[in-house]
Amino acid sequence: MTASHFIILLLFFSITDLRAKESMENYVGLRNQYVHLKKNDSSAFASLNRFIAKAKKESDFVRLSEAYKYAVYFSPSDTRKLAYADSTIVAALKSKQPALISDAYLGKGIFYYFNLKKFEPALAEYLKAYQYSKSSDDEYLRQKIIYHMGVVKSYLGFYEEALELFHQCTVFFEGKSQEKNHPNIIFNFKRGYYNSIHQMIICYLNLKQYQLAEDLLDKGLRNLNEDDDFVLEKSYLLKCRGILEYSRKNYNGSIHDLKGALKEMIKSNDFSWLSVIYYYLGKNHMIQDEHTGISYLQKVDSIFNKHAFIFPEVRPAYEDLITYYSEKKDVDKQLYYTNQLLKVDKIIGKDYTFLSSRIHREYDTRLLLESKSNLEKMSSRRMVYVWILITLAVSLLFLAAVRYRREQNIKMKYLLLQDRLNNREYKTLGIERKKTDSDALKTSLPEPLYQELDQKLLNFEVKNGFIQKGLSLSILASKMNTNTYYLSTFINENKGKNFKTYINDLRISYITHLLNSEKKYLLYTIEALAQEAGISTRQHFSDLFYLANGVRPTDFIRKRKKELKIE
Repeated sequence: MTASHFIILLLFFSITDLRAKESMENYVGLRNQYVHLKKNDSSAFASLNRFIAKAKKESDFVRLSEAYKYAVYFSPSDTRKLAYADSTIVAALKSKQPALISDAYLGKGIFYYFNLKKFEPALAEYLKAYQYSKSSDDEYLRQKIIYHMGVVKSYLGFYEEALELFHQCTVFFEGKSQEKNHPNIIFNFKRGYYNSIHQMIICYLNLKQYQLAEDLLDKGLRNLNEDDDFVLEKSYLLKCRGILEYSRKNYNGSIHDLKGALKEMIKSNDFSWLSVIYYYLGKNHMIQDEHTGISYLQKVDSIFNKHAFIFPEVRPAYEDLITYYSEKKDVDKQLYYTNQLLKVDKIIGKDYTFLSSRIHREYDTRLLLESKSNLEKMSSRRMVYVWILITLAVSLLFLAAVRYRREQNIKMKYLLLQDRLNNREYKTLGIERKKTDSDALKTSLPEPLYQELDQKLLNFEVKNGFIQKGLSLSILASKMNTNTYYLSTFINENKGKNFKTYINDLRISYITHLLNSEKKYLLYTIEALAQEAGISTRQHFSDLFYLANGVRPTDFIRKRKKELKIE
């Protein structure tokens, strides 16, 4: 090789190395060095800080906003995350791009909500994001904001309203995830879809629409079992399935799913859902192993002490702890958990009061004002929509009036029933005999048979034999060593009603006295009360209770709890 050839080769490699170095220092090259790293990995800042410095030097506020957004993601410190979130907003405002500004405010709101559980500032940032999104064509961004507003509504307990928002998000994200696009974009759409169905399942569970929750869980987990990129999202769904199984009294299945979700929750430090998992693990174990159950409930309190946050759903953990230590005669711990419960109620009350009023005042009112503005821009033939809104408002007022009247009617019926119960006018409906004007009972049965059936049936009523589920005329006749004709005739003549009505009246009388005299039954579900009375379905029990007492069991329980000052 000649000297000239050597010099040319040396220059070639020098230029190649220089271009490679320049490539590493351009935006794409720098981004590629950290984009694959995991959340809270501070090693990203070696390249990210150079990206930030380059964007600042070139006054490239779009990329600067992007860099600060990554800084929020990679910083392990909440204090630094908040500072970077503010920097993201400043850079976005300087870019004067509505979508970028909206996304920056949304990011800060998400940090407040999910990292710090500070709902007031979170909602303030969401509302700013929503305002700027109206000037943007970015539908993905708009759906993200809708999703996070839905999360707030769900937390407040407006599950029906939240479901509408999450359903809208689910349709959007699922459709977009099936289109051809860059893998990173598809990943974001899929994550949006799984998070949306997670929130829908939460709403269904709280509305006790268990079949809808199960259908969505099956669909989500079936897809996630084929996709290893969404381990945390799968844990959220396992958590929901664990709660569903608990509601079905499948305690072993519930524990299995909840523990399956636990690892990723701990890893991601999602303490809000960790407290829910610990709560349901505690409730599951309390059935068979009270000591283990209490240890899990105490973990709920540990999270509350550390983060000053709690979902209303897990509030009963403190009632269980107070009851447990009351039975153990441990006054100190009973007092401690009582004080903790007072703190919990104060925090929940504060969040609900603020969020509920503001989300309706600022978010829902903005939606209504936008709707009004759009209506005003329509042509005269579309002004019919105004009348629809007016009709809707009148209908709502009418429904409110109907509800008020219904509540007054329930109150009156409850007081009348209490008067009957307290003055012993509410007799056991089966035992009460039918009387004629002469106070003499006419019967077609032989006197010895009549007396025998009279005594046996009285014994049957006193021993509450009527609460046996599936009890029929033939079963009871067999128990009394008689036939169905004689028994049916005796009941018709002696009670003034047929067998079915006779049994149902006994059951409702029995359960009404229990609800009125024993506080523990006021804590039962309607399904459990129906089972206690020997009635097969919730609805049938409710209808029979209403027919006998003039009020639904739910309304009676609500009024009785209020009267006894039971929370």
